[in-house]
Amino acid sequence: MQYLYLHGFASSPQSTKAQYLRDRFAHHNHHLEILDLNQGDFTRLSLSRQIQQTAASFQDANTPVTLLGSSFGGLTAVWVAQQYPQVTQLVLIAPAFGFPQTWADRLGAEQLAQWQQTQYLPVYHYGDRQERQLHYDFFLDAQQYNLKQVQRCLPTLILHGLHDDVVSIEQSRAYATSHPDTRLLELDSDHSLNDKLPEIWQAVQQFLAFE
Repeated sequence: MQYLYLHGFASSPQSTKAQYLRDRFAHHNHHLEILDLNQGDFTRLSLSRQIQQTAASFQDANTPVTLLGSSFGGLTAVWVAQQYPQVTQLVLIAPAFGFPQTWADRLGAEQLAQWQQTQYLPVYHYGDRQERQLHYDFFLDAQQYNLKQVQRCLPTLILHGLHDDVVSIEQSRAYATSHPDTRLLELDSDHSLNDKLPEIWQAVQQFLAFE
């Protein structure tokens, strides 16, 4: 089994959750590979690019893969699993379901129109700890992905905070309802879930059957 971790939007492999889970995996003699989805070019980030990068990281066509994804990385994991049958399990942490409509709602019509006009949107990058420019193609690319097209069902664990103000937990509830192999664990936390790392690990360890 190959284990891959996909970090969230404007994050990095050095994120708190990524490093915590890598250490826990290592403690149980498993290697968790953390991809750098920024690829040195955050400006040209897209969901399509992340899907392609993840698939290119597979060892081969026969080795089963477990994907762990946080937020936008979680959304990416779902689409990779839809397209590549060697993905056999998913662990999704506050997956960014509802994207890109959630972004459009958050930005508002005026800011969205300005982004389209100028082609660039300043975004605070938590991994770099500074503002970065994001190209409008990021938004256009995401519009071709409709979550209703994700029909494949496979063992999936979703962990989502009840007080998440970035991605509503209702999105994960709806996904779990329509995908019967999915277990949703609702936690008393926000979008980052960084205060629930031991609870997250306990659920992940049980789901992956690590001793």
